[in-house]
Formats: sequence, C-alpha cells, structure tokens
Amino acid sequence: MAMNNQLLAVVQHIENERGVSREIVLTAIEQAIQQAARKNVNVTNDLRVVIDRKDLSLHVFDTLVASDEDVGPGFISLARAARFNHGNPVAEGDTIEIEMPAARLGRIAAQTSRQMIMQKIREAERTNTFSEYKDRIGDIVSGTVSAISRRDMYVTVGKTEMVLPAKERIPTEEYQVGDPIKAIILRVDPEAKGPSVVISRASGKFVEALFRLEVSEIADGVVEIMGVSRDPGYRAKLAVRTANENVDPVGACVGQRGTRVRSIVSELSGEKIDIVRWNEDIRQYVAQALAPAKLESIEVDPVQPNTVHVVVAADQYSLAIGKRGQNVRLTTKLTGWHVEIKKSMATASFEDQKAEAIKELAEMFSVSTAVATQMADVGYLTVDGIAEEDEASFIAATGLDEVQAKGIYAAARAVAELTTGNDGDAE
Repeated sequence: MAMNNQLLAVVQHIENERGVSREIVLTAIEQAIQQAARKNVNVTNDLRVVIDRKDLSLHVFDTLVASDEDVGPGFISLARAARFNHGNPVAEGDTIEIEMPAARLGRIAAQTSRQMIMQKIREAERTNTFSEYKDRIGDIVSGTVSAISRRDMYVTVGKTEMVLPAKERIPTEEYQVGDPIKAIILRVDPEAKGPSVVISRASGKFVEALFRLEVSEIADGVVEIMGVSRDPGYRAKLAVRTANENVDPVGACVGQRGTRVRSIVSELSGEKIDIVRWNEDIRQYVAQALAPAKLESIEVDPVQPNTVHVVVAADQYSLAIGKRGQNVRLTTKLTGWHVEIKKSMATASFEDQKAEAIKELAEMFSVSTAVATQMADVGYLTVDGIAEEDEASFIAATGLDEVQAKGIYAAARAVAELTTGNDGDAE
C-alpha cells in the first residue's frame, strides 16, 4: 500500500516541532480514533485501530458474532463470515474479526478523534517534559521570550515552552518577545494545564546557581554557600564559608577586581549583592550581615529564642536599618534570627532618649503610649525615677487617674526593690 503522505507529514511535524517520538504519536492516533469510533452505533466495543508502522496505512478491525438469523449491529451472517474466513465455514455463535473501511467510522468520529489526538499528544508532551526536567530542578536554563500574558512570561528553551510567573520575575526588569533570558528551574508540575516547567529569576536559588557557575571554588566545594536572602531587583545577601584556611571565601566570590560579582550583578540587572562571611557565633554573623553599619554592641536575648539586640550610634542607625528596613530585614532572613536595632542612648539626642523611655515605660507598666508620655513630660523617664518619688507627689505631678497612678507607683517600687535589693535594711 502506498505511503500515507498526509499522516506522515503530521507525524514528522509533531516529532520535529514538539519533540514527541513517532511511536508515541502513532499510538495516540490509534487510541484516539479507536475511542471516537466506538461511539458509532454500528460498531462494537471490540473495535481496534492499527496504523502500519512501515507505510502508515490505517486499518480498522471489528469483532462480530456469526448468526443465521436477521443480523444487526455486532452480528454477521454465516455466509459473509465464511467469506471473511477464507471460505472456511463458521459456526453460529463464533466470533470473527473483519477489516472494515475507515470511511465507515463517519465524520463525527473523525472530528472527535482529531481532538483526542491533540489531547493525547499534549499529555505525551507533558510526560516527556517531566521526564526530561524532573531531575534538573535548580539548574539554570537559557531561552527566548516567546509570549507575555499580563505579567506572566512564556520562555522557549529548546523545544520546550516554560512559564516565568509574574511573582518569579525581577520587578525592575522588562522584556519583549524575542529577548534572550536566563532563569532557574523552580519546579516541574506534570498536572499543569499550561507549561509544566516553572522557572524563576526572583528566587534566592537563582543567585546561588549564578555563583556556582561563576565561582569555581563554589563549584568545586571549596567554598560553601550557607544562605541567601533577597529583595529581588534591589539587594541580596549571600553567606559563605570555607574549611580551607588558605582561601578567603568572600574574596573568591568577589573575584579579582570584582569581576565575578560584577558579572552576576549585571545578570541581575544591577541588583546589589552583599557577600557575608558566615560565622557559627551568631553575634559575629549578625555583625557581618549588617555591614557596613558599625555596631556598638550585640546581645543575645536570654528569654526570647533566636533574638539578638543590636545597639548602634545614632548616625549609624539608618545605615543599619537600611532603606525601608531592607538591611535588617535581609539580615533577619539570612541568619534566621530576629534582629532588633536600637540607638545608643549615650549619643542619642534628648528627644530620642525620651522616645525610648516612653516606649519602655509603656511596655513595663502595660499602659498606653499616651499615659507613658504623660509621665515622661513631667520628668519621670525611668522606674527608679518614679520609685524615688513619694506617692502623693507622683499622683499630683502626673495628673493621672488616682487608681491607675497608685498601681503604676506600686509596680515601680516593687521593680526597684527587686533590682537594687531591700533598701529598707540599709542604714
């Protein structure tokens, strides 16, 4: 039989453009035509479709029951059954498989089969894509922007279309269809309705992967990445360490004259990168992460878990906090510890000292900021200052509700006695 050129063209197109093997395509076509054809009332559920793998000719077979009575769907007369059986007689009730013209399947079956074929090919594509990329999560891929829908971007990598969701984009970047792009494989979802490979440029893993590509010491395992925190498009912090005393982990990442880190910054469209030396001492680690701010002290909170208190001079406060709190926020994420930063009262202005005192009074006595301000305005800035006053003078000076004022005064006396000892025994 002559080669089915139309079917051959379809199969070759799917093979070349969509990366699905010929056998998968042919099997999908067979199953689709078979499922669609079985909806025809004139065939049985035993109908099967076969495409010859050599000439791509289409063959349709159905299994019928031989009958000497009036025949209907699913039955065949004994005489016709004998002809299909090469002239050999067939007993009533025997089954026989006959080949029937494909045209008998009808137009509806042909239309339905086309829909099923495309569905099965898409399923085969997803299966192939999952098999190819499921073990490549974390790898960087290079592709071309093929489409943009709202803020979601579709990227063609080889023959595979991947999706870069809006939330995985760097917000400061703009792309056009046809632009080259790099991203990291974030996950592969075989059940996705659209592209099953999700890529990202906003993930901290993308920064890690770029450093692995650019810094040979990281690729070789000499330098280890301990963590990444990131505000995509604006700033990132990368913590590194090494067990080799002859290697400077920060210097290795920066590169000679900054060539390595500049290359990565360029790929990230100018995003600033702080490279931090990791330290098992959380105080040293936090100090490194908050650089270039100069710190006066760092103390681990004895009560609150994973919390450190940092004190800085007034002129270093903004630098330590960072624009919109970015520096302290990224430090907290990088170290996994909550970082609280306060100005040093030794160098702070009176206004700063008063504001800090109001905050501490409000927390100490569980009162509103307004009540704490009312006490501070008349000179009561500390617990000791309240305790050293007599009760009547305190009530009169603050103008607070008498019941509330007495409660605060009693609490201040109790705290003062706990912190200084029992002054009633002193001479």
